[in-house]
Amino acid sequence: MEKKETYSLSSWLPISAKEIKARGWDSIDVILFSGDAYVDHPSFGSAVIGRVLEAQGLKVAIVPQPNWRDDLRDFKKLGKPNLFFAVTAGCMDSMVNHYTANKRLRSNDAYTPDGRPDMRPDYATTVYCKILKELYPDVPVLIGGIEASLRRVTHYDYWSDQLKPSILQDTKADLLIYGMGEKPLTDIVERIKSGKKISEIKDVAQTAWLQPQKPDNTEGDKNSIKLFSHEECLSDKIKYAKNFKHIEEESNRWIGARLTQQVYNKWLVINPSNPPMSEDELDKVYNLPFTRLPHPRYKNKRIPAYEMIRHSVNAHRGCFGGCAFCTISAHQGKFISSRSKQSIAKEIDAITRMPDFKGYISDIGGPSANMYKMQGKNPDICKKCKRPSCIDPNICNNLDTSHLALSEIYEIAKQHPQVKKAFVSSGIRYDLIFARGHDTPENLEYMRNVIHNHVSGRLKVAPEHTSPKVLSVMRKPSFGLFKKLFRFFDDENKKAGLKQQLIPYFISSHPESHNKDMADLMLETKAMDYKLEKVQDFTPTPMTVSTVIYYSGVHPYTLEPVYTAKSKQEKLEQQKFFFWYKPEYQKWKKIT
Repeated sequence: MEKKETYSLSSWLPISAKEIKARGWDSIDVILFSGDAYVDHPSFGSAVIGRVLEAQGLKVAIVPQPNWRDDLRDFKKLGKPNLFFAVTAGCMDSMVNHYTANKRLRSNDAYTPDGRPDMRPDYATTVYCKILKELYPDVPVLIGGIEASLRRVTHYDYWSDQLKPSILQDTKADLLIYGMGEKPLTDIVERIKSGKKISEIKDVAQTAWLQPQKPDNTEGDKNSIKLFSHEECLSDKIKYAKNFKHIEEESNRWIGARLTQQVYNKWLVINPSNPPMSEDELDKVYNLPFTRLPHPRYKNKRIPAYEMIRHSVNAHRGCFGGCAFCTISAHQGKFISSRSKQSIAKEIDAITRMPDFKGYISDIGGPSANMYKMQGKNPDICKKCKRPSCIDPNICNNLDTSHLALSEIYEIAKQHPQVKKAFVSSGIRYDLIFARGHDTPENLEYMRNVIHNHVSGRLKVAPEHTSPKVLSVMRKPSFGLFKKLFRFFDDENKKAGLKQQLIPYFISSHPESHNKDMADLMLETKAMDYKLEKVQDFTPTPMTVSTVIYYSGVHPYTLEPVYTAKSKQEKLEQQKFFFWYKPEYQKWKKIT
């Protein structure tokens, strides 16, 4: 019988004064405030950042979900850190976490014990920072995570229906880290150790800050792009749209240009991002001593997001799909960083020793399940490229879409004596398998292997729409490729005597989607005998093409007008096409 892992309280990073005292610490180097519960798992950002800082020899404490409504004792209980406060809203933007597309409060929070919906504030990064700056005005504050990353420059905020400046303006934070933070944070700590103050650190990639003076070399420097000012964006939506094209292109380059923008009487400076992490760098992160468990303070409480991923393996980062409504590439980048087979095998083995493991790996994947190890055949071409997507409007000729390396990972899991099944729950990009020229025997065999051995009853994919015009704006492939998958999936299930389901995801009210397009979607899916369930109404989130279109009315790359359903009535009309089969739409569906 495989020996199960056991841990003492000191196996987690400390979250209370009592735990700090038990370690014999008389001070703390970094205190990390997070909008999420503390789960010591590599899928939770605050745990990763805490462990990375710990690996640099720092004494690190976490304050998860501090109470911002009482006497602020959670912000005072650990006192001042020696170096800085680090602040994150958590694994989601707090507004997306709190509100539906209809701006209704959600009834639960997946990153909170028992799903309680009231454990973090709206605009959590800003609220936490303002409190810390008031209590400890002389202590530097660094911000990061998805909320800070996607709000680093002028952005449209759907929930307040206004254009907001860089989150640095409202938080008064000293430095912002965007994207995946391990490398920039490590570089920052190295500079602090060499004697630099936070205010003096201006040379670290993936950082941004506000300064009172105009930056040098903003004119005529090919490595620096001056954006329209925030005030210009407020008065001219087209200038806001033009800004976004630069922001997205530079975010998706191997090494981009520096961006600058005037924000009222200050200047925002955004350094270029790092090249993608190497296999060795990524392995080092995942080899840190995570317990993979929630902190013991949550004993007998359920954290929904953890329940979903506790027995899963994240094989890679990044996504080159470039979907217009998605924020993954804006945060993780389009280039894929993959872990080694040895690192993944080690994590699979660690999962099998978890106390509650019953033999099933819930997922081996990433932002898109099947992009593991995919990269350019000629890396030098990639290093010059600024396309936001490697597969839209067509799959790049330089992209290697072989699934062989990923199939080898599945085999490692399959051969482990304690693993009964390893599933693929992340979404699969079926265009990498069925697009002309990429439907090779090897790729089709990968899909066949998934269907026969790695589906837990339902395989989720995301065609998102059926209309060619809408799919073009979405940067999604033709619905014809989904039909190919549908037929392949059905044939393979029949051959194997399986009764598995193919579950498609769709979006209503996306830019360029009219009622007629939704009616066509209904008819197409109805003909395939679907009663849709995995559907959503488009939610404008910061830093996406779709959101820029929603706010400005034009596509940022062409500046051509694009229709978007905005009113509650328009959006409701589009949603109805999803649910033609429900009794409450009996009268309405007669139009079909």
